[in-house]
Amino acid sequence: MKIKLLGTGAADGIPAFHGDCRVCRHAREHGGKNVRSRSAAVIDNCLKVDLPPDTLMQMHQSKTNAKDWTGLIYTHSDEDHFAVDQLQYALHPFTDMDHLGFQIYANSTIAKLIWGRYPAWPLEVNITRSFCPIEHGAFRIIPVRAKHGAQGEDAHNLIIERDGKTLLYATDTGIWPEETWFHLRDFRLDALVIECTNGFVPNEYDGHLDIQQCCDMVERLRKMGTLSSNSRVVTTHHSHHGGATHEELEEALKPHGIEPGFDGMLIDIS
Repeated sequence: MKIKLLGTGAADGIPAFHGDCRVCRHAREHGGKNVRSRSAAVIDNCLKVDLPPDTLMQMHQSKTNAKDWTGLIYTHSDEDHFAVDQLQYALHPFTDMDHLGFQIYANSTIAKLIWGRYPAWPLEVNITRSFCPIEHGAFRIIPVRAKHGAQGEDAHNLIIERDGKTLLYATDTGIWPEETWFHLRDFRLDALVIECTNGFVPNEYDGHLDIQQCCDMVERLRKMGTLSSNSRVVTTHHSHHGGATHEELEEALKPHGIEPGFDGMLIDIS
């Protein structure tokens, strides 16, 4: 399984649209791994995870082609993960297609927003529910409940299995509810992609993680046996408000066996 991180930034990216903090200035000056677009990924070049407003730019930079996608699965309805207007560009009159070339998987909140935005368009949405497995081609996907999102929304992190390999893609997690921890006890992960939104700056909002919380979550998974010493752990969804450059994240996370992700990073667990 190959996971390409197309974007690894939080809602406003790095450098932010109107950001003038130290992290934003550093990213403008140094570029490279310090520049982060909104979080998204593609698995084995065919399973797309989230569709942020930066999608087109990410596709150009990574040479990703939407015609290769067989499925698009959303994690939750925040606008940096679910840019509903992007879907129309895959259909007539923007293309010669009268139907999508890929399946959409989304929770009921997102499904209602899609159907409300495109009431007369041929868009079918497969409803996802926490802890209910999905079969998509060679993939088996199990959404697990995140502590994140709007009141009443079933926000998801995603266990993705294929050819004997298992990934947990966990952006916008918060500290999981106990039902999620309980579910994860039965899995052995080859790779974990986990958010580290708040970096060095703890936040009262409990829907995101700072570095300490991220490391604590990883350590708990290791003690459970869900993560092994060989499991690869990579971060995503970094905010400039977290006060950390990419190099500072590397230094802080290395002692914990965690790698900071970056836009364009390829994680190969084949």
